[in-house]
Amino acid sequence: MSITLQSKCIHLERTATDGCVPYKECSHYGSISFPIYQTATYAHPAVGHSTGFDYSRLQNPTREQLEKVVCQLEEGIDAFALSSGMAAITLLMELFSPGDHIIADSDLYGGSIRLFDNVSKKNGLSFTRVNCSTADIESIIQPNTKAIYIETPTNPMMNITDIASVVAIARKHGIMVIVDNTFMSPYFQTPLALGADIVIHSGTKYLAGHNDTLAGFIVTNRADIQEKLRFLIKTTGAGLSPFDSWLTLRGIKTLAVRMEKSQDNAVKIVDWLQKQNCVTKVLYPGMPSHPGYEIQKKQARGFGAMVTFNVTDEAKAKSILNRVNLIQFAESLGGVETLITYPVTQTHADVPEEIRLKNGITTATLRLSVGIESAEDLIADLSQAMED
Repeated sequence: MSITLQSKCIHLERTATDGCVPYKECSHYGSISFPIYQTATYAHPAVGHSTGFDYSRLQNPTREQLEKVVCQLEEGIDAFALSSGMAAITLLMELFSPGDHIIADSDLYGGSIRLFDNVSKKNGLSFTRVNCSTADIESIIQPNTKAIYIETPTNPMMNITDIASVVAIARKHGIMVIVDNTFMSPYFQTPLALGADIVIHSGTKYLAGHNDTLAGFIVTNRADIQEKLRFLIKTTGAGLSPFDSWLTLRGIKTLAVRMEKSQDNAVKIVDWLQKQNCVTKVLYPGMPSHPGYEIQKKQARGFGAMVTFNVTDEAKAKSILNRVNLIQFAESLGGVETLITYPVTQTHADVPEEIRLKNGITTATLRLSVGIESAEDLIADLSQAMED
């Protein structure tokens, strides 16, 4: 997978003789790092002439370059960089109208559930939540159903949904398929190539990869959706800032090596976790015993670095959280550092308890985002944290 991080620009360039050559094509003076265009507005050379940029709420050269890169990686026709993953999902919901119905996976990131239940429903949308990895989705489709919204793997229970099968159902009924691809990144999975209409990312996670910025993305391969989203992003004003766009561009340069190293570490940790007496369940799609293992092998190029596991009880879970040293107790994922998260008080704190329990999220559930440290050091830290 190749990534092009340079593009040509138009500007005034001084020659060796005298004066300036107006608007000559160049490659940012040969800069290896794409420049940060930290500007709110742009001067026009003359009436009726433009540099191609007018105002950074509409577009900015740094953000545009990032969007081109993410679009290329996800094999879409356009990408939209927003101020966070939730900003991306919020903008996406503006594609729908009051009275529209959406089928959503029951096991989603808690912020998505909070948005759907408290904002989207208020705006007239309705949702049916089901386990899309096992449910008969076609029987749930209503005349006003407009989309099927899935994560695969899901957060945090690691359920795997067959994207191509969902797409086949959606095509029969003329509805769109939206896939949150945050856990896999485009390095391991490209849902648009499997027929999905829209891909969502929290770019904060694997794409940026360093826990130092917030970002969100929407990518599509449909011209009609592209046109609507381009209007919406300039109208609502949630586009990603130039500096955050640059940070994410920088992070993407190492996406491949980070994903490979994190996955390699995750496989070693999963193997170790399965042998621990205090661990009652391990959820990782790279385990042959995982019910979605064969589907994941078919539709993705890897299994990722997210691991969910249950321990004996709540007291043990909290003890581990209090005792880890190298691994940090924090709410996020996808960075170079390994993080451990307690879903019931962090990512899924706003999800009603009955829904959490139905999905399998208990007070003994922990989620690991495995980073790029030494696997041996990470296992040693978990080992001392689990000691009685």
